[in-house]
Amino acid sequence: MKYEIKQDETGQKYVEVDLRGYDLINNPLLNKGRSFTVEERAAFKLRGLVPPAYLPLEEIVDKNYQTVVNSPDDLERHIFLRNLQDRNETLFYALMNKYIEQIMPIVYTPTVGKACQLFGRIYRRQRGIFISYPNRKYIDEILDHANFDDVEVIVVSDGERILGLGDQGSGGMGIPIGKLSLYTGCAGIAPGKTLPIILDVGTNNQKLLDDPLYLGWRHRRVTGQEYDDFVDEFVQAVKKRFPNVLLQWEDFAQNNALKLLNRYKDQLCTFNDDIQGTASIVVGALLSAANASGLPLTAQRIVVVGAGSAGVGISNLIVSALVDAGVNREVAYKSFYLVDRNGLITDNVTSLDFQQPFSRNASDVESWDVADKNNITLLETVVHAKATMMIGVCAQGGIFTRDVIKALANNCERPIVFPLSNPTEKAEANPHDVLDWTEGRAIVGTGTAFPLYDTGTELRRIDQVNNSYIFPGLGLGVLVVKSRRVTDQMFLVAAKALAELSPARENPNANLLPPLKEVRQVSRKIAFAVAKEAVRAGLTEYSELSDSQLEQLLDEYIWEPVYLPYRPKSI
Repeated sequence: MKYEIKQDETGQKYVEVDLRGYDLINNPLLNKGRSFTVEERAAFKLRGLVPPAYLPLEEIVDKNYQTVVNSPDDLERHIFLRNLQDRNETLFYALMNKYIEQIMPIVYTPTVGKACQLFGRIYRRQRGIFISYPNRKYIDEILDHANFDDVEVIVVSDGERILGLGDQGSGGMGIPIGKLSLYTGCAGIAPGKTLPIILDVGTNNQKLLDDPLYLGWRHRRVTGQEYDDFVDEFVQAVKKRFPNVLLQWEDFAQNNALKLLNRYKDQLCTFNDDIQGTASIVVGALLSAANASGLPLTAQRIVVVGAGSAGVGISNLIVSALVDAGVNREVAYKSFYLVDRNGLITDNVTSLDFQQPFSRNASDVESWDVADKNNITLLETVVHAKATMMIGVCAQGGIFTRDVIKALANNCERPIVFPLSNPTEKAEANPHDVLDWTEGRAIVGTGTAFPLYDTGTELRRIDQVNNSYIFPGLGLGVLVVKSRRVTDQMFLVAAKALAELSPARENPNANLLPPLKEVRQVSRKIAFAVAKEAVRAGLTEYSELSDSQLEQLLDEYIWEPVYLPYRPKSI
C-alpha cells in the first residue's frame, strides 16, 4: 500500500504516503504536479523536481481545458486527455467533471472508436492489462501485481465487436479504458479501484495483422473450445484474485456475449453492458418518451431493427417493464416486431433460440400485402404493424430512411425514434433528418453525440441515450453494499430511477434525459435504487439498510477529484 486516506482528530482528511521524489510524481494516482505545497515539496523530496510556482488545481484545470479547445481535432484531444490521465488522474477527473459535456464525447463515443482503430499508433504509456492467448498459463501471475490490490471493478473486452466498427483486436483496449473513466467521472468510483483488461485472442482484421505498429498477438482469432477454455481460465483467475470484484463484459461478438453472460452470471458479480446496460438506458428513455408522446408504453407497437444480443436484450427488458405495468407476459411479446438482415422475424424465417419469444406467427402477417412473406422489409413492417416506436441497434447507417420515418409518423402523433448505433457513421438515421421529416413531432434519442438541433425558434439538445447514464450508477450501487450478484431486476430499477429524473415528466416537449452535466447526481440516484434492490434481494451482508444509512455509505465511498493534504507515512 503506497498511500492511505485517513482522518485526523479535527476531522481533516489527508493522505498518508510512503513514496518520495520521482516515485511520487510519476505515480498518476498521487501526482499533484504544480499543486504540491511548499511543505509537501520539503517532506517528499520534491524540491527542484517540480517548477517553483504553485498553482491551485482549479487554475490548472482551466489551463488544460484551453489546451483541449485549441487542439486541431478530436483525435488529438483524445490523445492529450489520455496522456493527462496517465500523468495525473486527479487533474484529469477534475477537468472531466467540470467540462463533462465537452469532454465525454472525446474520452468516449464517438472519438474512442477512432482511437481504437489507431490504438497502436497513438499508444503512449501502459494502462490496464493485456492478457494474450500465448500467456494463458500465466494469468495468475499477470494479476498478482500489488498495484491491483485495491481493484473492485474490471471492464474486459476481447476486441471483436468494437462499437459498430467490428474486430479491432488488442486496440479494443480503448473501450475498457474509456468505460472505466466513466465509472470514475460519472459516479465517483476511485480510479485506483478500476482495472481495464483486454483478452487478446488474436484478430481476423487483416489490416491490423499487416500493420507493423499493431500491438497485439499476430494471429487469427482463437475460437471454439480453445476460446471458451481461455475465457474460463481468465474468469477463474479473477474469482481467486478478486473474489468481490464487479466484472463488466464489453464489446464481445454476438455469438459469445450472451453465452458468456449466461455461463458466469451466477458465479460472480458480473454483467454485460452491451446487453443489459444498453437495455436499461433505452427502457429508461422509452418510459420518458412514452409519457411525453401521450401513448403509454403498454399501447406502443415497437419495431426493433437489429435482432442480436443488444436488440433482444432491450426487448426483454421492455417486456419486463410491461409486465411490471400489469401486462401479461405473452401479450407483452406481441407488442414487438424484430427485424434483422433477413427482414421481419417470423415463423417463415429461421431464427436463433434467444430470438424465438419475439418471432411473429405466420398468421400474424398473413393479411399483410407484402412482396415476399419470407423477407418482409422494414418499411413494410412499419406500415402494416402500424408501428409507433422504432429502435435501431443494427449498425447500418441510414437504414431509417425518409420513407420509413414518414410511414412511422403516419401511425401516431408523436413517433418515437431511437437510432442507437455508434459511432456516428453507423447511426440508423441522423436525428436532425428525423425531426425535419416529421415536422419536429418525433421524439428522438441517439446512441452517440450529435450537434444541437435548430427548431427555428431555439437550439434543442439531442438526447444521447448513452449507457453512461446507467452503468456507472449501477456499479456504484452494487459496490457500495458489496452485492454478490447483478440481477436483471437491478437494470429495471435503474431504468425507472432514471425515468423519474426526466425533464419530460413535467414538460412533454422537454428532453427525455437530464443534461450530462448532472450525470453524477443521476448516478447517485441510480446507485441508491440499485443498492436498495440488492439489499431487498438478499444479495448483501445487510439484512436491512435505512435511507440515511445508505446515504452515509455513498458519501463515504464516492471519490472526489480534489487534492487532499499529504503527510509522510509513519514508520
